[in-house]
Amino acid sequence: MEKGVLRKNRDKLMKNLEDNSMVILFAGSAPKKSADEMYEFTPNRNFYYFTGIEEEDHIMILTKFKKEVKEYLFLKEIDEDEERWSGKTLRKEEGIEISGIENGLYLNELEGFLNKTFNGQEEMNIYLDMERDSFSELDTIVGRFANGIIEKYPYLRIKNVYPKIVPLRLIKSDEEVEEIKKAIDITIEGVKSLMKNAKVGMREYELEAFFDFTCKSNGIRDYAFKTIAAAGKNATILHYADNNCEIKDGDLILFDLGAQYKYYNGDISRTFPVNGKFTDRQKEVYEAVLRVNEAVIKEIKPEVKFLELNKKARTMIAEECKKLGLIKAEEEVSKYYWHSIGHSLGLDTHDVDSPDRDTVFKKGMVWTVEPGIYIEEEGIGIRIEDDVLVTDTGVEVLTKNMIKSIEDIENYMSKN
Repeated sequence: MEKGVLRKNRDKLMKNLEDNSMVILFAGSAPKKSADEMYEFTPNRNFYYFTGIEEEDHIMILTKFKKEVKEYLFLKEIDEDEERWSGKTLRKEEGIEISGIENGLYLNELEGFLNKTFNGQEEMNIYLDMERDSFSELDTIVGRFANGIIEKYPYLRIKNVYPKIVPLRLIKSDEEVEEIKKAIDITIEGVKSLMKNAKVGMREYELEAFFDFTCKSNGIRDYAFKTIAAAGKNATILHYADNNCEIKDGDLILFDLGAQYKYYNGDISRTFPVNGKFTDRQKEVYEAVLRVNEAVIKEIKPEVKFLELNKKARTMIAEECKKLGLIKAEEEVSKYYWHSIGHSLGLDTHDVDSPDRDTVFKKGMVWTVEPGIYIEEEGIGIRIEDDVLVTDTGVEVLTKNMIKSIEDIENYMSKN
């Protein structure tokens, strides 16, 4: 991301913070995997959103005193011996150039900087990214840092900056949308490769490999999430990821996948017959899901509430399930559909969202639309997922180049 965009992100955040405040964000570090092997590092997305820096262990600090904002980047010290093993790390001038943060220092200067800033303060707000998934989640570097600050400087106030960041990340800049579009375009190319190479008798992971090859051929280093390649009855398991079963004649296969481009994600689900032809029953169910997909996309526009849209989508799916002879009453629909109709998309696949998911759509939001019907007893699981950008009057379908009608799918597969 261009440093001018990063600077705007930081400016927006600091305008929303009261005076006498400090924001501290950590890049994070990769945990140990086994023996001397570490998991591959990926930066904390909020840190990346404000700095554009991909390396681990670095820290960003923003201060606001007497309405004056100052920015600092603390980089890990240079260890030339370690660099012989693991590669070169960022130099101070490189960090400054990437982020646009002019005050570059090294981590061995951090404690002195903090003590000088905190010492003599009567009160001060320390904003940290305190997001956590559950009460029982283990403390992160942020939690340990917060405990240390409170112990040494008990007059300081620890506050959570995460709720201040969410509204910023929900609305995508033009530059962010372009990154998402690139991720989506590569994802579409990968899905088409899957469809082109699908054969009865393959194993799910063999077909998945065509997507992987397409991504890596386009410079993709990571994925939005672990690919779901679910054939037959496996497609009725929402987050099935074993991808190790044989694909049989007559099976539908559901792919839910996404490329990650410069940490921005695509997220597409498509379901197609491996032998190239839908059965009559598969067509019935597929058309039902497709009708909901297209109807929901038409409903999205500024000021529509997500929770109301989600409720309406559930009713639509229930009506389709009635037509399919699966249920008689709407409350029975949870047997065949049990997830929400979509989610925010961006630096995370399930991107930041407002509390309780009570988001009101605004121009610039990117959202997924993903209805599904999962009939375990028939071995049919179908989900059709598109990514949309909210505009002034409706949406732009970012995945419009990925075919999804029965006619187009069968024609594409017959030609390939």
